[in-house]
Amino acid sequence: MKLTLLVFTLFFISISFGQSKEYTKMLSKYYNDFPTVTIKEASKILETNGAIFLDIREESEFNVSHIKYARRMNPDGSGIKSLKGIDKSTKIIVYCSIGARSQSYGEMLVKKGYTNVHNMYGGIFHWANSNLPVVDMYNQSTKKVHGYNADWGKWLNKNAVY
Repeated sequence: MKLTLLVFTLFFISISFGQSKEYTKMLSKYYNDFPTVTIKEASKILETNGAIFLDIREESEFNVSHIKYARRMNPDGSGIKSLKGIDKSTKIIVYCSIGARSQSYGEMLVKKGYTNVHNMYGGIFHWANSNLPVVDMYNQSTKKVHGYNADWGKWLNKNAVY
């Protein structure tokens, strides 16, 4: 009985680590040498109000949850005029579900002259999976995150999928 329990425990631990490796491997396909911040760094920056956070997801995703105080920006770049008046050296952290859309958006910001732009590595999925706080469209705390679609939502912890 003890041996069976040990085997099952080791099996479930290996699945957990395997998924983490799969997630890391998947993320590596979408990131290049664009500057990133970890979720730990981003969380500390958020606490000190040390940057502008831009959520680069669709409105339906943002409404389910987002990082508190984040501004939603259209992934296609429309609406960038709303950043007019922000000093181009201001620290900006961009994020999306996993970091692919936000990296593209960050690259666009750099081309527009912004000099202190960072992509949050792993996106809001990694943030939520690490039990960091998110709020809904009413600024109420929530545990839910929009999974974008079934293929992407699989990277969220089961209790976080909207």
